[in-house]
Amino acid sequence: QVQLVESGGGLVQPGGSLTLSCAASGSIISPFDMGWYRQAPEKGRTFVARMSDYATTKYTDDVKGRFTISRDNAKNTAYLQMNSLKPEDTAVYFCYAIKNGVKYWGEGTQVTVSS
Repeated sequence: QVQLVESGGGLVQPGGSLTLSCAASGSIISPFDMGWYRQAPEKGRTFVARMSDYATTKYTDDVKGRFTISRDNAKNTAYLQMNSLKPEDTAVYFCYAIKNGVKYWGEGTQVTVSS
């Protein structure tokens, strides 16, 4: 069994920053990809960013230049540094890990961007 626990969400003003963390534990061994999706109110879950075990990254166009994904492989932890936040970034952010075609999800952390 694999567990993913997100942290770091909260309320931030437009233009502010937050860093999300996602710690993976349980029966998961490198290499595996980790990343983030988000789900805004009354919308579907959409891809945000991912990083492979070999540090290859991919971002959705909406966050390029503002968000940075990173990993600490020794801790099986992924991070999402979010800068220049906008109200439209408001969503529940879900961490995932994928190994051998199986995707595992965290329970999500709320990010609210509002003045």
